[in-house]
Amino acid sequence: MSRIGIFIYGIVCYFIFLVVFLYGIGFIGGFLTPTSLDGSLKSPLGVALAVDFGLLGAFALQHSGMARPGFKEWWKRIVPEPAERSTYVLLSSIALAALFIYWEPIGGVVWSLAPGGARDFVIGLYAFGWVLLLYTTFLIDHFDLFGLKQIWRRLNERSYRAPVFRTPSLYKLVRHPLYIGWLTIFWAAPTMTVAHLIFALATTAYILIAIRFEERDLVSAFGGTYIEYRARTPMLLPRLWPRR
Repeated sequence: MSRIGIFIYGIVCYFIFLVVFLYGIGFIGGFLTPTSLDGSLKSPLGVALAVDFGLLGAFALQHSGMARPGFKEWWKRIVPEPAERSTYVLLSSIALAALFIYWEPIGGVVWSLAPGGARDFVIGLYAFGWVLLLYTTFLIDHFDLFGLKQIWRRLNERSYRAPVFRTPSLYKLVRHPLYIGWLTIFWAAPTMTVAHLIFALATTAYILIAIRFEERDLVSAFGGTYIEYRARTPMLLPRLWPRR
């Protein structure tokens, strides 16, 4: 691919991500989108569960499998290196879009908050989760994370420089503020249906497993620097008092 071709490809991948990202806000929150995480059961329960777990599993395998350094090195033999991250973003977006389109609601209400202060608070917490998620991507370099830096440097015939290890802002309090954003989004539900509960439990389990793989890769990349950071910084829950 030419420099211009790679640049256009990366921009298209990022645009697709933005569309899926915005759709996800409505899909999980249950507003404005044609499909929703919640709803009444339309298929036999066994079929609905099989479809939903299949969609979640497919996304988990794609999202974590393609993020491993070994896979990246193999993948770069097929995809131009400047376009590798954009391709990852594209395939992750496609996997998420498939989940949003083919998700099977199950019906049933676990809890439902009545209109009022408590419900408004949970809705606000849901919105806060999305803001936190987006803010955190900029803390760790939004443009590198979504492949824009790579295609821009290739367009200008400049070599790619990998991000250095930093602990800005929220990363001084916890190691994974981005995942706190996701967990807030998954669990801040004023109406929790059975399907939403299954989705929240499955994605929470996935995040806890993904953190182990991610931190193993970070130790391999940054060695003692990350080990020291991991020892002094909580994973997800900030400390309420200084550590002795």
